[in-house]
Amino acid sequence: MNIAHSADKPVQDFAGIRKSVPWIYFVIFFAVLNESVFNVSTPSIAKQFSLDASGVSWVVTIFFIVFGMGMVIFGKLSDMYSVKKLITIGIILYSFGSILGFVCQAWYPAVILSRGIQGAGGAAIPALVFVMVARFFTAKERGRMFGIITSTASFAIGIGPVLGGYIAGSFHWAYLFLIPLPVLAAIPFFRKYLPAEERGAGRLDLIGAALLGIAVSALILFTTEANWLYLLVTCVALVLFIIQIRRAKDPFVDPTLFSNRLYRSAIIIGFLIFGTVMSMMFVIPLMLSNTYGLDTENIGLIMFPGAISAVIFGRVAGNMTVKRGSHFVVYLGLALISISLLLQSSSIGLWVWYIGAALMMMYIGFSFVQTALAESVTQILPNHQIGVGMGLFNMISTISGAVVTALVAKAMEQELFAFPLHPFISDSKAYMYGNLILLLSFVVVASALLYFVSFRKKSRTPHPVTEQPG
Repeated sequence: MNIAHSADKPVQDFAGIRKSVPWIYFVIFFAVLNESVFNVSTPSIAKQFSLDASGVSWVVTIFFIVFGMGMVIFGKLSDMYSVKKLITIGIILYSFGSILGFVCQAWYPAVILSRGIQGAGGAAIPALVFVMVARFFTAKERGRMFGIITSTASFAIGIGPVLGGYIAGSFHWAYLFLIPLPVLAAIPFFRKYLPAEERGAGRLDLIGAALLGIAVSALILFTTEANWLYLLVTCVALVLFIIQIRRAKDPFVDPTLFSNRLYRSAIIIGFLIFGTVMSMMFVIPLMLSNTYGLDTENIGLIMFPGAISAVIFGRVAGNMTVKRGSHFVVYLGLALISISLLLQSSSIGLWVWYIGAALMMMYIGFSFVQTALAESVTQILPNHQIGVGMGLFNMISTISGAVVTALVAKAMEQELFAFPLHPFISDSKAYMYGNLILLLSFVVVASALLYFVSFRKKSRTPHPVTEQPG
């Protein structure tokens, strides 16, 4: 099934829309940057407010909960309201939360509230950027843009902890709240260049949104705090959510979205791959510290080339998606990730730069999957489902990092994999890491098989490109 979108049809003011492209990259950088910039500041915040690890974790947790839900909500709203208006509201809300957090830095509840507001406003940026790319640009332009977006996001993720550590150490952690404020500069350009769109049909299903929000929040809390009550709340909220979207006139998520077999597979693959790579970002520093005795500076040195390679190869992935099709790039990316994990699991205890080289392969593969999987999702969704469909896909990919990382942390805490299994690992201190990374490589291989089974009948050919003037 290959459904044509409005992105392949003429839209008004081509030159104006294309002038908005640099601002798309600009705002996505600051949106992603705020996902990671606060992580390194939690010790300083805990010390100021005399908090334990659970208490201070809310600075990060509340942002991810609201950010994940916000992407679905803004995606849904984009089917009903103008993207121009929604991106303006999101940027203003994002900036308001930033200013509020800085002003109220001495009161911890206000800090948490401000991070929640930041998450709500910041969610509009990735959600609406994907909608803009899918709605206003041709297939040829989409592939290249997704590649640059991946590079921009990878750079933001890589520089976030470094920038956050410098600002928190040299000044005060509260100044981290001011980092997103440059996004305000993009508002007049989006107002000028984005097309005016008529109000679409439908209304926001607040009950459905609330139930999904409760389910997501409870799931993240269960994985981080291991309280079974949260899992019960997750299950009940999901059941009620399913009932609500099946009976509502304008459901928050159209149930027919899940009847799309390709979309279901893409969501599962996105969850598994994003969760695997994010959990590896948690495992590798611990492994390098415990088995090689490296300090934080040297761990960063080992991991830095991989992060930079993702920046470089994100654009390569975009161009390759245009030339070879998204499916080829997904397969290539999954192959690189699985080979990287196999090499890492087999190299523990050997020269540490073997790990560093294998990490570069993983980062490159991940940039390929990020770019091409997003393009695959835009291809399989009808135009009226792109907003909420991409929002839900991005939300699930975002929360997968928190969920899978928490599960991996629990497995390491209980030493579930600390036994001889891997044929190339003989050091007892490396058993747990080698076996765990080997298991994650099998997860990636299973994801590749699922992608093959799901998409093998779908043509590799991208959408027909309509040449536009300008």
